[in-house]
Amino acid sequence: MVRIDIVLYEGFDELDAIGPYEVFATAAGYGAGIEPRLVTLDGREVVVASHGLRVEPDGALPDPDDADRPDVVVVPGGGWNDRSEAGAWSEAEKGVIPEAAAAHHAAGATVASVCTGGMLLATAGLTDGRPAVTHASAIEALRESGAEVVDARVVDDGDLLTAGGVTSGPDLALHLVEREAGAAIAERVATTLEYDRGTVVRS
Repeated sequence: MVRIDIVLYEGFDELDAIGPYEVFATAAGYGAGIEPRLVTLDGREVVVASHGLRVEPDGALPDPDDADRPDVVVVPGGGWNDRSEAGAWSEAEKGVIPEAAAAHHAAGATVASVCTGGMLLATAGLTDGRPAVTHASAIEALRESGAEVVDARVVDDGDLLTAGGVTSGPDLALHLVEREAGAAIAERVATTLEYDRGTVVRS
């Protein structure tokens, strides 16, 4: 079973997290050995997203050395470009999510991001010298952080995956489903969701 934890925080963009979650959950319903969860770092009962959606997470992100630690950690974006008090910019300033992402990556997890969640991975130093992408409006910031910017919907660099703007979340998730459960299930999910998949660059 592949455990996939999507990390929520105040001000995350709804589609960045919920889009991938629906892809993973649909794949699980078709027999993929995938277990998606919506988690926070502090186990709070409700998280308010950038457009006001209130979400009840499944629990807290386990520590990297816990038995139930995730195999994949997905970090959504939101609130980076407007420097919102709640969102990716704020979380980068706090440093807690970048630290958690780096710790899980060091422990062997695959770490992925959607949209400006890539800037949280950049803050963690995970994209330094590596191919990556983020929302178009944050591309220069990603490049200045030391990443090798790639023009693609999804960039797969093995244990580090990044996706572009908001609607690229399903592309990332479908690619992960294909990696973990095969092309047939990924295509079945894409057909069910009537989703035309974007370009994936593998490094």
